[in-house]
Amino acid sequence: MNETFIKPCTAFVGSRLLSAGPLVEVALAVRNASGGSGTEAILTFDDATGRVVDLDLRGTKADLIARLADSPAPVAVQPKVPEMAGSGSAAVPPARGRPKLGVVAREVTLLPRHWEWLSAQPGGASVALRRLVEEARRVGGSRQDRRAAQEAAYHVMSALAGDLPGYEEAIRALFADHRVRFEDHTAGWPGDVRDYAVRLGFVQAP
Repeated sequence: MNETFIKPCTAFVGSRLLSAGPLVEVALAVRNASGGSGTEAILTFDDATGRVVDLDLRGTKADLIARLADSPAPVAVQPKVPEMAGSGSAAVPPARGRPKLGVVAREVTLLPRHWEWLSAQPGGASVALRRLVEEARRVGGSRQDRRAAQEAAYHVMSALAGDLPGYEEAIRALFADHRVRFEDHTAGWPGDVRDYAVRLGFVQAP
């Protein structure tokens, strides 16, 4: 079973929530609903990105499940091992640092005052640099997650609520990370649409 098969998704019939959960379950619900006589469009969204998922509903239920199971899953790209001079095959360079931690030695260029400061830190320059990088990743990662959540909600709102009253004001409140203002501007929206936009866009909000 790959990640595409089970990634969280949500489907809407017009402005009404149809199904939410793993893609395979949502796709089956969409297939069942597509056989009805309704004229409202059915849209399926990837919860992580807010993008519309293109579902191939042809064939039987088993055909649909098989297609989803065979969908390509993300593949981790392994770094290439450089070839050593004079060798016709790739060679693994000698291990450095502390292999059990996955430490990799690379060149870092800093001004003398930077090296002096790093060397004076507990554990030396390497420990200080790793600590600084981890802190930057923590702070920057939080901002990136916030932006990704806002973008996901924006894509959903553009598809489901672009013609609803207060749409532009709600978009501004979304990117300002102002949940109360957002809920004020979307108070008159269909409940399922509003709740989904809040769930995607303010997942980390109090």
